[in-house]
Amino acid sequence: MNQADTLQRFLFDGVPVRGALVRLDGAWQQVVTRHNYPAAVRHVLGQMIAASSLLAANLKFDGSLIMQLHGKGALRLAVAECTSERTVRATARFDAAIADAPLAELLGEGGTFVVTLEPKEGEPWQGIVALEGDSIAQMLENYMQRSEQLDTRLILASNDDTAAGLLLQRLPDGHGDAEGWPHVVALADTLQQDELLTLGADDILYRLYHQETVRVFDPEAVGFACNCSEERVGEMLKLLGGQEAADVVLEQGSIEIGCEYCGQRYVFDEDDVNRLFNFDVMAAVREARH
Repeated sequence: MNQADTLQRFLFDGVPVRGALVRLDGAWQQVVTRHNYPAAVRHVLGQMIAASSLLAANLKFDGSLIMQLHGKGALRLAVAECTSERTVRATARFDAAIADAPLAELLGEGGTFVVTLEPKEGEPWQGIVALEGDSIAQMLENYMQRSEQLDTRLILASNDDTAAGLLLQRLPDGHGDAEGWPHVVALADTLQQDELLTLGADDILYRLYHQETVRVFDPEAVGFACNCSEERVGEMLKLLGGQEAADVVLEQGSIEIGCEYCGQRYVFDEDDVNRLFNFDVMAAVREARH
C-alpha cells in the first residue's frame, strides 16, 4: 500500500509500548484546497488532524474523536475530527489579519482545548485539555497523562502538502522491560520534522528502531469525508423553527447554508421549507404578516 494517507500501528515486543504513525497527503489536501486558510491556520489544523488520527486509532467504539481549540485571539476556532472508519475532516474560524505566531498568542487569554468522544450509540464524553505547553503535542501529552494516566509522546508536523505524526504510549500492563520507555522516547526525539513529513512509516520505524523488535500491523487507509447532508441541515432548520425559517425565505428568497468542513452548499426554497415542516408554513407566515 502507498504509505501516503495511511495509519500504521505498531507494538514493541521488548518494551510495554505501543505506537502509531500517520501520514496524510491527499486527505490533508482535501481540507486545505476547500478553504483559503492562512499559513498560521494551516499549521495548527495540520497538526490537529494528525493528532486526532493518532488518538482515534485506539478508539474502542464506533464513532468520532473531535478536537476543538477555542480562542479569543486571532484564532477563534480550530476543529479536527477523525472517525473509527478512519475518515478525517477539519475547519477553522479566524480573524482576517491572523499572522504566524506562537499558539498561545494565536488563542489569546482564556482559550480552551476540548476533546470529545462521540459514539454512534450512547452519550458523548468531553474532556478539557489544559493549555499547558507550547504546542498541541505538549498539551495532549499532559491531557493523556492526567485523564488516562498514560505516558504519551506525540511528535506532529505539517506543511502545505502533508500532515503527519508519531504517537508512543507506555502500556500500564505490558510485557518486556518496563524501564525501556525513556529509551524508546529518546530515539523518537531524534526524528526530524522533514523526515516525518517525507518518509514512509517503514522507513521511519527502521530509522528509529531497527535494533528493537517491533511488531508492525497492516497499514490502514485514511481519507477525507464529510457527513454533512441535506437531511442534517434540514434537522438544524427545524430547530430554528417554522416562522423563523419562513421569515428568512420571504426576505431573501431562499435559505442557503454552507458546510464549514467541505464547502457543500444547501439551498432551501419555499417548497423545501413547507415540506420540511409538513404544512404550508409559508402561507401561514404571509397571512400573519397581513
